Amino acid sequence: MTSLPIIDSDVAVIPSAPGVQSGVTGQLRGKGTYAFVSLGCPKNLVDSEKMLGTLALDGYSLVSDPDGADFVIVNTCGFIESSRQESRSVIQEMLDLKKAGRTKGVIVAGCLPQRLEPGGLLQQMPEIDHVVGVFGRDEISRVADRLVGGITEQRELFRPAPIRALDDRARLRITPQHFAYLKISEGCDRTCTFCSIPGMRGKHITKPIEMVLEEARELVDDGVRELILVAQDTTYYGMDLYGQVRLAELLRELHDVAGLDWVRLMYLYPINFSDELIELIADSPLILPYLDLPLQHISSTVLKRMQRRVNAEQTKELVGKLRDRISNLVLRTTFITGFPGETDAQFEELRQFVIDTRFERMGVFSYSLEPGTPAVRLDGHLPEDVRDARRDELMAVQQQIAFAHADSLIGYELDVLLDEQIEDGVWVGRSYADAPEIDSSVFVSGEGLQVGDLVPVEIVERQDYDLAGIATARDADE
Repeated sequence: MTSLPIIDSDVAVIPSAPGVQSGVTGQLRGKGTYAFVSLGCPKNLVDSEKMLGTLALDGYSLVSDPDGADFVIVNTCGFIESSRQESRSVIQEMLDLKKAGRTKGVIVAGCLPQRLEPGGLLQQMPEIDHVVGVFGRDEISRVADRLVGGITEQRELFRPAPIRALDDRARLRITPQHFAYLKISEGCDRTCTFCSIPGMRGKHITKPIEMVLEEARELVDDGVRELILVAQDTTYYGMDLYGQVRLAELLRELHDVAGLDWVRLMYLYPINFSDELIELIADSPLILPYLDLPLQHISSTVLKRMQRRVNAEQTKELVGKLRDRISNLVLRTTFITGFPGETDAQFEELRQFVIDTRFERMGVFSYSLEPGTPAVRLDGHLPEDVRDARRDELMAVQQQIAFAHADSLIGYELDVLLDEQIEDGVWVGRSYADAPEIDSSVFVSGEGLQVGDLVPVEIVERQDYDLAGIATARDADE
């Protein structure tokens, strides 16, 4: 969930912005005030920022507290049941504010209504004023106008998936000024049996290289030093638009964006990882040797039932090639335990693979039965306690690997991008090995530093998963 301050348990509301960012300009006309809650993944966060930019251009004012705002927008996640529960909980909290007369209306956007349309969410929560699907985000101001204008008729706005990628320029960013997510495509053509994303986000649509570069320059002009490239399937970039994958070409073009320090790659499907792409990453001073490569499993049998279109041998070959060719590589991956039909032997194969491969960063999810996905119809569904026990066992193995990796960095100097000052003389930041929100942090002691600085830090200790160190210079650029 994004971002601070925290109010009423675990609801995180986006703070009011001191000004408009990333190409958002225009005269605010005082049409009304609103609060915004953003849930889910970085791709959803980009959608939230685009809606914020659209509302700013149309004269609406963002406030940090929903209590007293003219209306509230909740941009939801519908990926797995726990995400849907969180979304419903936040929606209900906002509806309670409305019932108490402390806000005039609630608009719900994003993946949850898209997954449940037509009519599903309004039937479940009829007090919602308006519902906006994933592809209706650019008309959020029109929906807000209806609400503020006193039109009480409930409205659902669902647009079909566009034939071209959505334009994410002119966003009002809610990430810190020095880093931003850049969505290079929308949707997914994969048919993984456990996944509901294609049903919500549609087929893969590439954002043209020229548009990505324009957005990158806009973001860098706004102070961004780190771009984090995101998509549902990053390595598939370009196939639908150009007839071939063109991620390597896009990355080469990004080298010409002046002022950019780091490019981080997320959501890299193991297929289409070409030698050209590997060599480009290995030789680049800009692209971080940090690769987010969700593998989901290692058993060929399980991978086939998942319909991942890759087997154990191909997976191990790719991981070995990445390790051999990219210096100082940090690999992040995710796995699913307890997928239907997973045997004790297949789980043991996965556990041993984790031990042998020693991923620096790893997340594990126990299988979640998702209505409407092909996996629901598979045989061999396992009890929840078995799925969760396997998850916990795998995470216990990974904890020792992560601790050992962190210990190995003590005494070395790492460049750290400072994200926040937490007290006098102490900042929290990230090395190249750490993506925002999901990975570890580096606590930095020093003087004369500022948020957004990229500073060399001598690592002196590990604090659980995090590191602590001392800045050895004011700014690595000096």
